Amino acid sequence: MRYLSSLFLLAIIILWSSCRKDFESGPSTGNLQFSTDTLYLDTIFTNIGSSTYSFKVYNRTNDDFTIPSIALERGETSSYRLNVDGIPGKSFEDIQVLAKDSIFVFVETTTDITQQTGDLEFIYTDRILFDPSGSQQDVDLVTLVKDAVFLFPSRDENGIVETLLLGEDDNMEEIRIEGFFLEDDQLNFTNEKPYVIYGFAAIPPDRTLTIDAGARIHFHDQSGIIAANNSTLLVNGDVSNDPDLLENEVIFESDRLEPGFSDIPGQWAFIWLTAGSTGHVINHATIKNGSAGIIMDSNDGGIDPTLTITNSQIYNNSAYGILARTANIFGENLVINNSGINSLYASFGGTYNFNHCTFTNYWNTSFRDTPAIAFDNVFVVTDENGAITEILTEDLLEANFTNCIIYGNENLELGITRAEGTVFNYKFTNSLIRFEDFNGQFLDNPLYDFTDNSLYENVIFNENPDFKDPFDNLLNIGEDSAANGQGSTPTMGTDILGIPRSMTAPDIGAYESITFEVDEN
Repeated sequence: MRYLSSLFLLAIIILWSSCRKDFESGPSTGNLQFSTDTLYLDTIFTNIGSSTYSFKVYNRTNDDFTIPSIALERGETSSYRLNVDGIPGKSFEDIQVLAKDSIFVFVETTTDITQQTGDLEFIYTDRILFDPSGSQQDVDLVTLVKDAVFLFPSRDENGIVETLLLGEDDNMEEIRIEGFFLEDDQLNFTNEKPYVIYGFAAIPPDRTLTIDAGARIHFHDQSGIIAANNSTLLVNGDVSNDPDLLENEVIFESDRLEPGFSDIPGQWAFIWLTAGSTGHVINHATIKNGSAGIIMDSNDGGIDPTLTITNSQIYNNSAYGILARTANIFGENLVINNSGINSLYASFGGTYNFNHCTFTNYWNTSFRDTPAIAFDNVFVVTDENGAITEILTEDLLEANFTNCIIYGNENLELGITRAEGTVFNYKFTNSLIRFEDFNGQFLDNPLYDFTDNSLYENVIFNENPDFKDPFDNLLNIGEDSAANGQGSTPTMGTDILGIPRSMTAPDIGAYESITFEVDEN
C-alpha cells in the first residue's frame, strides 16, 4: 500500500511539473523575428472597421523568454486595436514566447478621417513597439482611409430604424424593408467623394436620381437602391480616353475595399427598378458583388424601353446579373458574367432587345446547372407549403439577341420555356451560342430548332469564343475567336471600350477582338 501511495504522489508531482508554465524565463533582448516588418491594412472608409489582419512573432532561440512590453506607439489614442496571444488591448506586459515557438498578433482599425487632416483620403500609421524601454523592435502599421458621403435610414427616439413599405402579404400584413427616401438635395451623386449606403436608398416618386461619371457607390450588407413609382435612375458614366482604363465609369460595389473582398459575391443586395418606375438609363457602369445586379419589375407601359443599359458590366452576383419580369429592356455593349443562377433571366414575358452583348457564366463558387440566359412567359404561384396554386402567363412580345455571345462553363447555356397558346416571339441573329445537347433531350423541342431561320439566323454553335480570362471577368476576345468578323452589317459606333467597330466585318459580342500579349514567364 505504501508503495502504491508513493507511486501516486510521484505521478502527481510529475504531472504538475509538466503542465505548469515556466514564468522564470528571461527577457527578450532584441532577438524577436517577425513574419512582416510592415502590416498593410489596405483601404477602409472613415468610421467603418477594417478586416482583422495578423502577423507572427517568433522566438527562434533555444531558450524561453518573455517580452517585457508590447504597445502601440500612439498609446490609448491609437485608432488601431490589438489582440496579442488571445488578449485584447493596446498595451501588454510580460508576454512569454517558448523556445522555437511563436505567438500571433491580430490588428484591426476604425478611423475617423474628420479628426485627422480634413483631406478626402490620408495614410494613417502607427507602430507596435516590442520592449520599448529596452532592446526596442517594431512593426509598422499602415492604412489608407477614405472620406465618403454616408446615406442611411434614421432612427427614432426608441432606436427603431426607418423602413420602406413594400406592400402587403396574403394575410394583409405589411411588408417592410430597412431603408429611406433620398431628399431632393441628395438626388445627384457626384464623383467628388464615394457614397456609402446603409439599407435601401429609395428614389422618391416623380423624382430622378442622377449619378455622374466617375462616381463610386458602395453598399453595406443587405443594402441597395430602389426606384419607386414614376421615379427614374440615370447613370451617366463615360469611357476614358485610354481604352485600357474606365476611370469615368460608375461603379456599384460593396463597402469592403480590402483586396480579399474585390470579387466576393453577395456582399450587398441589388438595384431594384420597381413596377411603375420609368425611363431608366445606365451607361458605362460596373455593377458587381451583389445578390443580383439589377431586379426589374414590369415596365412603364410605353413603347420605349423602360431600361436602356449600354457599355456596362455586371459581375459576381450570387443569384442573377439581371432578373427582369415582364420588362422592356434595350441593351447594347453589355457584359454579364459569373452569376450563381442566371446572368440574364427574362421572365414572365416582356420586350427585350440586345445587340452586341456578351452573356456568359463561368461561375465556379458553387454548383450551377442553370443556363447563362433564360427566358419564359410563365409565373408559377405557390403557397407556403410549396404547392402550386396558380399558373400565370404573359406574352413575350420580343426577345431579340443580335450579335451576342451566349457562353459559359456548362454545356447548355440557353434556356427557353413557353406557355402554350401565348404570344412568344424571339430570335437569335449573328450570335455565338454554347448549347451542347449530348443526350439529345432537346432534339424534338421546336423552341430549339436551330435549322429554323425565323428563330436562329447565322448563329454559330459551340465554337471557341477565345476569351482572355472569363473566370476573372476578362471577356475580351482574341484573334482566334469564332466571333471574329461574324457580326451583322451595316454597323456603326464603338465597342464597350470605345474602340470603333469594323464597318464591313464587326465582331460578335461587346468587344472587338484584340491581340493578347504573350506572357513570357
